[in-house]
Amino acid sequence: MNFRHRHREEPEINLIPFIDVLLVVLIFLMLSTTYSKFTELQVKLPVANADAQRDYPKEIIVAVSSDGRYAVNKSAVEGRSIDVVSQALANAARGAKDMVVIISADASATHQSVITVMEAARRAGLNQITFATQSTPK
Repeated sequence: MNFRHRHREEPEINLIPFIDVLLVVLIFLMLSTTYSKFTELQVKLPVANADAQRDYPKEIIVAVSSDGRYAVNKSAVEGRSIDVVSQALANAARGAKDMVVIISADASATHQSVITVMEAARRAGLNQITFATQSTPK
């Protein structure tokens, strides 16, 4: 019979799983949180720092002036409605659905005029849309 006192081992708290769970929660919160910033700043668009301009072999260039007039592939569009712009885009696409629509809007063009071009492109079945910008001055 062994009546000696056994040395009790002190329980040890392992913090590594706790830290792992906290990091996962932190990453989840960082990715799922939206940061909305509503300010009354005057924004000048479009200016971007683009490394290289891409050439699209099948492209339709839509120009939007500051007063809301449109031109599709350098030919003026008579009218400002979505239907007129959509018909002009469909004529320029000639049935091809893989064309890229490049919106070249003036910096002072209204947001609605750009949205009109995007909606017209959707109605014409053109889903690839990009925006033309100018480089930032160095």
